[in-house]
Amino acid sequence: MKSNNIIKFLFSIVVLLLAFQSCKKDDDSDDSTNNHTQDNNSSVGSAANAILSDDYYEKLTLEILYMPGTVPNDNSVNNIKSFLLSHVNKPLGIDVVMNEVNSSGQSSYSSGDIENIETQYRQHFNSDKTIATCMIFVDGEYAENDQVLGIAYKNTSMAIFGKTVADNSGGISQPTKTKLESTVMNHEMAHLLGLVDIGSPMVENHKDSNNGSHCNNDECLMYYASETTEIASFLIGNDVPELDQNCNNDLIANGGK
Repeated sequence: MKSNNIIKFLFSIVVLLLAFQSCKKDDDSDDSTNNHTQDNNSSVGSAANAILSDDYYEKLTLEILYMPGTVPNDNSVNNIKSFLLSHVNKPLGIDVVMNEVNSSGQSSYSSGDIENIETQYRQHFNSDKTIATCMIFVDGEYAENDQVLGIAYKNTSMAIFGKTVADNSGGISQPTKTKLESTVMNHEMAHLLGLVDIGSPMVENHKDSNNGSHCNNDECLMYYASETTEIASFLIGNDVPELDQNCNNDLIANGGK
């Protein structure tokens, strides 16, 4: 009888252990699913795979907020949508939503100022199978460097300095607004896609060691000058820059196309 009791006791322990392991696997599965999701308040590039691939998010929303006098023209909006369609896998499509917001009445804006504007006005965030990004056009210059046209400052957030774009486009010996606007819009979006080496690992080394997260090819969209007024003279006789093969390879390797 004692032997039978011991066997029954050991059998009960085995059953309990198996049940525990089963629950643990279920929990691990849930964690794995959660690892695909992203918030909207992390570092630039950390959502690169979530934006590029359709592993979890199958739709992308680009929310464009603009202050009076800074609205991007239709061609620029069409260009960034085409850029996204060329590089991200989103079988349920890409939506662009535009809304005017109040001016803050500042001549310059820091990244902190822009984050506050986003907190006040942004309406679209990640939900279900849709990942949301936000681009804010402000009516002033960048407080840290008045030659900068745009910045990416969070994993789904970027800003364009509308006054600086306007001051450097549309005039004699200047590129059209569409060219300059499209260049900086595409460039900042590409930072959210993880370029260069900030979320989309490099297949081949092509990082400009002197200029941070940028490409060393001066004809590539991700060359550092594409987000500064330096790009204006290049655009006079050229089209909006595209990603070079190295940058394209990085995106493809990280779930893009």
